[in-house]
Amino acid sequence: MEKRLIARGLLAGAIGAVLAFVVARLCAEPVIARAIAFEDGRTEAEQAQGVHEHGVELFTRGVQSGVGLGFGVLIFGVAIGALFAVLFCVVYARTGSVASRPLSALLAAGSFVAVYLVPFAKYPPNPPAVGQSDTIGMRTGWYLFAVLVSVVLAIGAVLLARRLVDRFGVWNGRLLAAGGYVVVVAVVLSLLPMVAETPQPLRDAAGAIIYPGFPADVLYEFRVLSLAAQLVLWVSIGLVFGSLAERVIGDKAPSERAPSIAA
Repeated sequence: MEKRLIARGLLAGAIGAVLAFVVARLCAEPVIARAIAFEDGRTEAEQAQGVHEHGVELFTRGVQSGVGLGFGVLIFGVAIGALFAVLFCVVYARTGSVASRPLSALLAAGSFVAVYLVPFAKYPPNPPAVGQSDTIGMRTGWYLFAVLVSVVLAIGAVLLARRLVDRFGVWNGRLLAAGGYVVVVAVVLSLLPMVAETPQPLRDAAGAIIYPGFPADVLYEFRVLSLAAQLVLWVSIGLVFGSLAERVIGDKAPSERAPSIAA
């Protein structure tokens, strides 16, 4: 049973990745092109001043925003789909009377918040020309740490909610657990270091601006579109997997679930 559900998770992840790539390609491509144009112009200005801050690129920006982006999104989506299926199997075997479709939607919503939205609040993605190659390891490390912290705290909040429900009721118990998660994760994220590498205006030896800083509207639009693409990915996984899982499981009675999933 688990293998069949994981296979459905892989398919749901692939479908979500394709849809997310379409959104990114159609909506974010003009924004990426503006970021690349800024980078090219800044590079020319730096070279005119005898300065060059960027390293050698293994792949062109065109490859990165086309084939590279599509392949990366597909691999990410398939991996997320498999992990999502495993999470679904664990939760479904222990839940009450929630059917597979609403459970899948709830898990997708919670996963989107814990895995992407919360780390996004501290370390949002950057378009081309934003960030330094010598700090990419540090930025990636702190981002992954934020994801880990958010996921661990989310799991802790779920376990806490089960205890609080018995004492304060369903609504109050879940609300207290969610509030605790928000407070703790906000404190932890506020303690993590900021990584602000948006290019500032390029100045000559006299201090005059010879090339402007990175456009704020391009940065904002890129981050909003990145958020939208991730939202499409997670919504697609939640809806597609829920439909596929319902056909596999058949939504048997709660007393029959544990043996069925374990089979």
